Amino acid sequence: MMMLGIFLFVVNDVLGKWLVATYSVGEVLLIRSLAAVILLVPMVWPMVRREGFAPFMQVNRPLVQLARIVCSTLEVACFYWAVTDLPLANVICFYLAGPIFVTALSVPMLGEKVDAKRWLLVIGGFAGVLVALQPTNGEFGFGGLIALLGSFTFALMIILSRMLRGTPDLVLVSGQTLGALVFGIFAAPFAWIAPGLLDGALLALLGVVAAIAHLCVNRSLKLAPAAVVSPYLYTQIVWGVFFGYVIFGDIPDLALVIGCVMIISSGLALLMLEQKTEA
Repeated sequence: MMMLGIFLFVVNDVLGKWLVATYSVGEVLLIRSLAAVILLVPMVWPMVRREGFAPFMQVNRPLVQLARIVCSTLEVACFYWAVTDLPLANVICFYLAGPIFVTALSVPMLGEKVDAKRWLLVIGGFAGVLVALQPTNGEFGFGGLIALLGSFTFALMIILSRMLRGTPDLVLVSGQTLGALVFGIFAAPFAWIAPGLLDGALLALLGVVAAIAHLCVNRSLKLAPAAVVSPYLYTQIVWGVFFGYVIFGDIPDLALVIGCVMIISSGLALLMLEQKTEA
């Protein structure tokens, strides 16, 4: 289920990269979010009939909820912006640094203690990001900066989600979807291109595929411990390289490969340390 979910996420990324070559990020998010809202309504309606709108209106820590929605919207927007300038595999590589950022941010935001081993792995992961970014050869520009910002906001979203453990999943997902929808409503009119029937269907498919991918990942976490299924998150770089080459003709350079290996190694080592700690 985890591998299927990750595969669907990358398919969603490929569709997004293809579509943002023609349509603005705001338009992509608008139509994508509308489709996701339509898909969510049958899931949310039973809760509304049972409990009314109280779970949505009386949320705990509303400022944290709002911050999470903003970070969720930013990380998706940053991904689509980044793939307009960078190969798909490069952007995925930067997003794989999310767990590294999470470990570093857990100290000031969650008050968690990070020992020397973990800090060394965090530093190693950041070094991998720098290798992949190649900031010294003059190629680092808008795409790399936006991808790094997206990875950082993705990590912030994870941290904020930890702070909202008591909030129902449907409330969290609905907030994310509506946040992206509001962003799209305001941003789309500035560069609107009326999509044809096929492109309109593909834009809507983005929301459907993403929702199914989330369901697969959530299901995998119910069937097995997080420490067992989390390593499969890194299969997305394999699919990213494959689809990037087959569809877009992108060939990853040596620096990207080395950087990805460093990031993935640090992330897996951090995961193993967490597993030992929990045991």
